[in-house]
Amino acid sequence: MSEPQNSTARRSSRVFTRIPVRATAKNSDGKKFRENSQTIVINAHGGLLYLQETLALGAEIVLINPVTEEEQECRVVYLGDTSEKGTRVGVEFLSPSPHFWGVDFAPQDWPARPSAQPSH
Repeated sequence: MSEPQNSTARRSSRVFTRIPVRATAKNSDGKKFRENSQTIVINAHGGLLYLQETLALGAEIVLINPVTEEEQECRVVYLGDTSEKGTRVGVEFLSPSPHFWGVDFAPQDWPARPSAQPSH
C-alpha cells in the first residue's frame, strides 16, 4: 500500500534549534555589515534566523559557522516578522552543504538519484 504524495512536502526535515552564526552581506542601503546571530530553524538546505540589518528578498548573504569557520553563500528567500530580536530571515544555501550546521539530517532528507524509485 503506497502513501499519498504530498505536493507541499518540504525538501528536508526542519530542526528547531539555536545555533550561533555570523552573517555578512550588504544591507538594503548597500552598506556591508557583519552581524552575530543565531538560528531559529535549520534544515539541510538553509535556515531561518534573526537579523537586525534590513535585507531585500533575493539578497545574497554569507553565513559563517563560528565553530568550524566554514562559510556558506546563501540567498534570502523569506522575510518575516520583526521583533526586538530582529527580522526573521529565511535563507537557502546556493550550493548543497549537508554538514554546515554540524547536525546530521536523516538520509531521506537528501535527494535520491534520479533513477531511484521509492520503496514501498
